[in-house]
Amino acid sequence: MDKIAGYRDLTKTETDLINMVKAKANEIGAILEMLKSVPDIDPRWLAIARTDLQTGFMAVTRAIARPTTF
Repeated sequence: MDKIAGYRDLTKTETDLINMVKAKANEIGAILEMLKSVPDIDPRWLAIARTDLQTGFMAVTRAIARPTTF
């Protein structure tokens, strides 16, 4: 199996945790998609929420994976 540059081998626990985080992120993403169709939702704030949540989930994933590069 090829390695991804800058990433170490992850334990099963780490892989499971990352998969849990990604599953939860997908759930939140689905909620955000539903919110787009709600009348009077401010699309600007919804976009900000989407970006900030994506950043947060990425940060959690990186905290678990602890990549070795920038």
